[in-house]
Amino acid sequence: MSQNLQQKLPRGQYEIPSSAVLLDTARRALRIESEAVAALAERLDERFASAIRIVLESKGRVIVSGVGKSGHIARKIAATLASTGTLAYYVHPGEAAHGDLGMIDHNDVFIGLSYSGGTEELLTIVPIIKRLGVKMIAITGRDDSPLAELADVHLNAAVTEEACPHNLAPTASTTAALALGDALAVALLTARGFGPDDFARSHPGGALGRRLLTRVRDLMRTGEELPRVPPTASFAEALLEISRKGMGMTAICDDDSHVLGIFTDGDLRRLLERIGDIRSVSIADVMHTNPRVISPEALAVEAVQMMDKFHITQVLVCDAERKLVGALNTHDLMDAKVI
Repeated sequence: MSQNLQQKLPRGQYEIPSSAVLLDTARRALRIESEAVAALAERLDERFASAIRIVLESKGRVIVSGVGKSGHIARKIAATLASTGTLAYYVHPGEAAHGDLGMIDHNDVFIGLSYSGGTEELLTIVPIIKRLGVKMIAITGRDDSPLAELADVHLNAAVTEEACPHNLAPTASTTAALALGDALAVALLTARGFGPDDFARSHPGGALGRRLLTRVRDLMRTGEELPRVPPTASFAEALLEISRKGMGMTAICDDDSHVLGIFTDGDLRRLLERIGDIRSVSIADVMHTNPRVISPEALAVEAVQMMDKFHITQVLVCDAERKLVGALNTHDLMDAKVI
């Protein structure tokens, strides 16, 4: 047994390096990977534009495929494409060779990932895919690789070194391929005019969907929950309405529901500091006559932005004729998890 092996610590036992060594190692990895992605931007050429045109002109879907670490990246690229307006899914090349090729149609586009460009499982199915008339985009690290030569368009994702200190584990190369896939997805969504509403429809279940899909009308308080008094109401009646409805304010409206003003609990505190005795005060005399209002069709996130901008915690909801139809406060938005 060699001296090195004799000195090697038993499996699972090792000396923990100092913080300085750990941080230096991490910074080196991040630097190598960021440089790899930056180099891609400089290397993009007409081939990238050709790849985008192939997908845009396709009447089918995008099938993304790869093995091992490239397979994981392929899955993520397919998921990103699908969530940004491009119909896409992942197919494992090994499974494709055993029946899943039936999922691929001549109208589809095939994207194959292999850093070496010589992955056997991919090279086995590519000739069959080509015979179907499927357009193929290859993402590899070599322009002269077998996969690159078979492709209609080859995108070179080569890196000068891996972040792995032994230059073995796929690290910078998988990051570069992932970034290139993201670039494809972003270019495609831009070309298609894919906007926030489209994105929200693909993400209805999460926080992003709530922010992008929820409208003011879905959350506003209406009917008996809506605090409102006429301009003839006494100050005491207005305070009772504020207390009863629990929104920290009341709207002041005419007989046709047109908004004339608003009075909030914050206004009450400031009024008490200013004049003290409020027994003779009329609500019409102290209301704000130009309150912030929002449309029921506005997105709830717009109400959040309005509240943040003007440092308010409530907003009245009015129709096009400035008639009161609802009201919102920050608690309503928090309960709906919009903020």
